[in-house]
Amino acid sequence: MVVCGDDGLVHRLAAELSGLYGERVTLVVPPAGEGRRRPAAVQGRAAALLGRMTGAVGRGANGGPAAAVRVVEAPGPDDEALAEAGVERAMALALVYDDDETNIQAALRARRINPRLRLVIRLYNRRLGQHLEQLLDQAALVGDADAGTTVLSDADTAAPALVAAAVAGTSKVIEAGGLLLRAVERPAPGPGATAAPGTCTLALLSDGDGPDLLPGEQEAERAATRGRIVLETVRYTESAPAPASRLAAARSLPLGSFFSRRLRWALLGLAAAVCGLAVASWLVVEESSAKHAMYLSLLDLFAINDPAKDESTGRKVLQLLSGLVGLLLLPLLLAAALEGLGTFRSASALRRPPRGLSGHVVLLGLGKIGARVLVRLRELGIPVVCVERDPQARGISLARSLRVPTVIGDITEEGVLEAAKIGDSRTLLALTSSDTTNLEAVLYARAVKPDVRVVMRLYEDRFARAVYRTLRDSHPRALTRSRSVSFLAAPAFAAAMMGRRILGAIPVERGVLLIAALDVAGCAELEGRTAAQACRPGAWRVLAVDQGPDGRHPGAQPGEPPAGHVLGPGDRVVVAATRQGLADLLGRRSRPRTDVR
Repeated sequence: MVVCGDDGLVHRLAAELSGLYGERVTLVVPPAGEGRRRPAAVQGRAAALLGRMTGAVGRGANGGPAAAVRVVEAPGPDDEALAEAGVERAMALALVYDDDETNIQAALRARRINPRLRLVIRLYNRRLGQHLEQLLDQAALVGDADAGTTVLSDADTAAPALVAAAVAGTSKVIEAGGLLLRAVERPAPGPGATAAPGTCTLALLSDGDGPDLLPGEQEAERAATRGRIVLETVRYTESAPAPASRLAAARSLPLGSFFSRRLRWALLGLAAAVCGLAVASWLVVEESSAKHAMYLSLLDLFAINDPAKDESTGRKVLQLLSGLVGLLLLPLLLAAALEGLGTFRSASALRRPPRGLSGHVVLLGLGKIGARVLVRLRELGIPVVCVERDPQARGISLARSLRVPTVIGDITEEGVLEAAKIGDSRTLLALTSSDTTNLEAVLYARAVKPDVRVVMRLYEDRFARAVYRTLRDSHPRALTRSRSVSFLAAPAFAAAMMGRRILGAIPVERGVLLIAALDVAGCAELEGRTAAQACRPGAWRVLAVDQGPDGRHPGAQPGEPPAGHVLGPGDRVVVAATRQGLADLLGRRSRPRTDVR
C-alpha cells in the first residue's frame, strides 16, 4: 500500500493499514524542514497511533509485529517519487494531500504507471470527484474489478459525526440497502429496565475507563447505570412534515429587512395621522363624503390644493395641519428609498447576529470542515452564528449565500465571542485547525456559560484525553466532546484501499464503530452459522441479512436478525464492527497473543 500526503491523515491511515490490516505501507511525505517531521518521526508517530489502537506499541492486529512503514521523502507525488515508492507493484494508492489539484495530477500519473492500481483520492470538490472517478475507471484495465477508483472527502466523512455530537436530539442516520439505521445516545435505563423493541446496544459510555464497544447482552444488562449508544430502525411510515402553505412561505420572506424598525413605525404613524386628518375633514366639512374628505386631505398633504381662505376655521386649521404632516413625509420617503437601496447593496454582505437570538450554535472556523458542518446544520434548520478570522476563508462565501450571521475576528481577542452571543448559545463547535485555539475558545465559553455544550476538534489523542477529563471533572453537568477529523476519516479511507465500502461510521467518544456490508462467501467467521452465533462481543455484530437478489430479509432488525437462518455463500450481511473486528472479518483474524514483559 502506498499513501501520499502532507498532513495528519497520513499517520492515521498508515496506522490503520499497518496495524489493523497487516499491510506493508510506503509513505510519500514532504521533506523535513519548516515544521515537517523527519522519516524517523513519521514512523514513530504512526507507531504511537498504532500502539494506542491495538493496546501494545508495535503489535499489529494479527498479534505479531506490525508491518513495517517505509518512508519516502519527496516534494510532491511526481513520477520519480511514485516510482521510488513502488507504485508499479503496489495494490492500492491513497492520495490524501490537502490540495485537490495535487491529488488529481498524481492520480493521472499513477493510473498511467499502473492501470491495475486501486486508487483512493481525497477531494473536497464532490462534483469534480464524480467525473474523475469515471475518467480513471475508463483508463483502468477492462475487466479488472480491483482497479477501481474511490473519491472520498474527509470533510464529508467527519461532518455528520461532528453535527451529531453537537446537536442534542439529532440522530445519525445510516442507509444500508433499504434499511435506515439511527444511532442515538440514551441515558442509563436503570435496574430492571428492558430495551425497546427494534433496538440494540452498540456501546456503553465511559465510566472512567473508556467506552465498551459492542457489549454482550449480559454485559449490557449488568451495566444498568451507564449511558449507552443505541441503534434503532427508522420506519418509512414515519410521517413526513407537511409542505408549507403559500401563506407560510410568504410570511417567511425577509420583507422586514428592507426597512428598519424606526422607519416602519414612523411610516405607520404618518399613515395614522393622514387617516385622522381625513376623518376630521369628513366631520368638519359639511356635505362631504368620506372619499371626498380623503381626497382633500391628500391634496393638502402634498401642497397642491388651493388655500382655504373662504372656508370655515376648522377647515383652515386642518389644511395647516395637513401641510405640516406633508413636510414630514418627504424625509421619510427619502429615508425609505435610501434604506431600500442600502439593503440591496448589502445583500452580499455578511449578516450580524440579530437581537434576541438564543439557543443557537456558535461555529468557530469556516475552513473545509466548518463549511461542511455549516451546510449540515442549515439542512437541519438549526440557527448558527459563525466566527472566522480570515475574511477569505473557504466558508465565508457559503455563509454569505446562506445568510448566516458571521463575525469576522480572532476568537482569542476579547469581544469576538460576545459578538457571537456565546452567553445565549446552546452549543459551541470549535473546528479551527489549531488545538490550542479551540481549547482557549472552549475555556472562555465555559467561563461565560458553564453549562454550554462544547464539541472540540482535537488531533492529539493524549492531549484530547487530558482536556476531556479536566472539563468533565470541572463541569460534570455540561456535555463535552472531542473529535479528530483524521481519526473519523481514516477508517473509510483504509477500507476503500482494501476494496471495501464503509456504509457509515458512528463515533463513540474517541472511538469509532463502523457499519459495513460484507459478503458471507469465504468468511469463516460468518459462513455456516446463524446470525446470533456469528456475533462476537467487543468485535462485531450482525445487524441485517441480505439474501441474494431477493432483498433484505424481512425479519432483519437491529438486535433481531432472522432467527434460525444459517448464513450461506449467497448472503450479504450488514454488520457493526470495531476497526480491528472489521479487519478480522476481512480475513486477518487475531492469533493468541503472548505479552512481552
